[in-house]
Amino acid sequence: MKWHYIINIIGILLIVLALSMFFPIGCSLFYDDGSIIPLLYSTLITIGVGSTLFLISRGTEIDYINQREGMAIVALGWTIISLFGALPFYLGDVCNFSDAFFESVSGFTTTGSSILTNIESVSKSLLFWRSFIQWLGGMGIIVLSLAILPFLGVGGMQLFKAEVPSPVPDKLTPRLTDSAKILWYVYILFSIAQVILLLFGGMNLYDSLCHTFTTMPTGGFSTKNSSIAHFNSSYIDYVILIFMVLAGINFSLHYQLLRGKTLIFWRDSECRFFLLFILGVTLAVTFNVYGTVYDSFEKSFQYASFQVVSIITTTGYATADYELWPGLSQVLIFICLFIGASAGSTGGGMKFARIMVCFKYCYREIFSLIHPSSVSQIKMNSVVVQNHVVRSIMGFIALYIGLFVFCSILLSVMGLDLVTSFSAVATCIGNVGPGFGAVGPIDNFASIPVAGKWLLSWCMLIGRLEIYTMIILFVPEFWKK
Repeated sequence: MKWHYIINIIGILLIVLALSMFFPIGCSLFYDDGSIIPLLYSTLITIGVGSTLFLISRGTEIDYINQREGMAIVALGWTIISLFGALPFYLGDVCNFSDAFFESVSGFTTTGSSILTNIESVSKSLLFWRSFIQWLGGMGIIVLSLAILPFLGVGGMQLFKAEVPSPVPDKLTPRLTDSAKILWYVYILFSIAQVILLLFGGMNLYDSLCHTFTTMPTGGFSTKNSSIAHFNSSYIDYVILIFMVLAGINFSLHYQLLRGKTLIFWRDSECRFFLLFILGVTLAVTFNVYGTVYDSFEKSFQYASFQVVSIITTTGYATADYELWPGLSQVLIFICLFIGASAGSTGGGMKFARIMVCFKYCYREIFSLIHPSSVSQIKMNSVVVQNHVVRSIMGFIALYIGLFVFCSILLSVMGLDLVTSFSAVATCIGNVGPGFGAVGPIDNFASIPVAGKWLLSWCMLIGRLEIYTMIILFVPEFWKK
């Protein structure tokens, strides 16, 4: 394990994080909200530690890092970044350090679960930081570093594979740094477009920026206690809904669309499945709540479509309390906590690509029972999925379900009821945000025991880094020569 190189990269990441703190500092100066001191202290501490790590490990010449070291950098990097990202909340007297770490992890992993009971009482600059870390975490701290620091290109593919949420991450161009830049260009372009459209809908610039910073990464943090419901605007609901869908689609498809391939969304089998699934569940929930919860079909469709898209894309915004909806709607929303968005998007969950491969694998096994001598292959977009990829996907799903059950049992041991335990773990591993029971759409995670918050923080990290990257750290062989 090349520890000098690992320390060097983590130092660089902390310096990048410290530089990003200048944005909320500017916000604090503009609004004079009294949070400038904790933000300055947080910046100095972060840049001090980052610079120290960088200086004591500089001069290390590494021509290659393997997959094991790439996973170590990403797993340790995200954990350390979350620790330092919690400093503004802790030093700003928003909450204790356990809660601050939970809020920070929830931000960087774009989960959106919160411990804040009165969001609007927190200063504007700290809420800006809370939103901004979701925007940074959406595309990824490592991908950002690869885009702006070309010398990380050495062994960069291992970092890219360990962080980018996709079963089979591919480079868009031969050079990894160019691929990272393209992903960020598309990300920034969509973010600018959403800010402009929200301004047209009557949002002020501050709220437009904060909600864009939490929509594009499918994060879900809001500056309002009642989330998007606060604005009571059909226009704003549909603008955010559209960008949630766009954020839930593989970003490589957006790049191809911008290059003129107009039908690329429909030609891609995963994207097609993703869009049809959203449409099917939305219609089912719409007809289920029409007449039972809402008298108007238009309102039924508006609230149903927003909540379905919000949960499927793992954004977690709320415009309605879906716990008051009929049982069918609640079951469908609970299932959506697991599925997630498309591979290569900013969404969490299992991903539609894995679900498709799992279905096709099950069908192949059933087919082989009927035709034992047949030879069949699993294909995605007319391309054969290699057996090692299929094994990896099936292992991922098994680990996902196993960890969900194990962590749910641990939460229940801490005194939480069954519904709260299961939904809290499901929403944290899936990086969704709200769940059911005590962590429903109108509640938060403040009532969770301290040990439960640290457990759920770990769940958010393993969900964001696709399980393997975090779990492998607990395998003894990983640390052996």
